[in-house]
Amino acid sequence: MGRDPNPERPRVLAEWEAVIGSPPPKFLSVGFMEKAIAHETQCKALGGLPAQTRRALAQIAKGKTVPAAQAGIAKAGTHLVREWNGRSYQVEVVEGGFRMDGKDWKSLSAIAKHITGATWSGPRFFGLTSGAGRGS
Repeated sequence: MGRDPNPERPRVLAEWEAVIGSPPPKFLSVGFMEKAIAHETQCKALGGLPAQTRRALAQIAKGKTVPAAQAGIAKAGTHLVREWNGRSYQVEVVEGGFRMDGKDWKSLSAIAKHITGATWSGPRFFGLTSGAGRGS
C-alpha cells in the first residue's frame, strides 16, 4: 500500500506548490487540487475578486452583516420595482443602503418585511437571486 494509486498525484502536488506557494493540506483529491490550481491561476491572471467583494467576504467571515448594495448586488442609482398586493413599490439603491418613499433603509430585507409584514430575503423578494417570489 506504499504506492499511490494515482500516478498524476506527484505532478499535481508539484504544480500546487508552484502555483499556491505551499504544500496542500493532506488527503486532498487530485481532482480537487486541479480545480483549486485552475482557480488560483485564473485569479492571478485576471486579478481575482474585486476589493469590495473581498472586504464583504471578510466581514461575513467575522459574522457581520453586509448591506446588499455593499455586497455588489446592485449599484447605486439602480431602481428596483416589485408589485405586492396590487401596489407597485420602487426602491432606489443609494450609497450605503436603499431609499423607498423618501425613507432610507439599511437593507432590502427590512424593506421587504415592511411591505409584506413577514420575514423575507430582500434580494429574493426583489428578484435579485434565484427563487424570486417565494417567502423565506
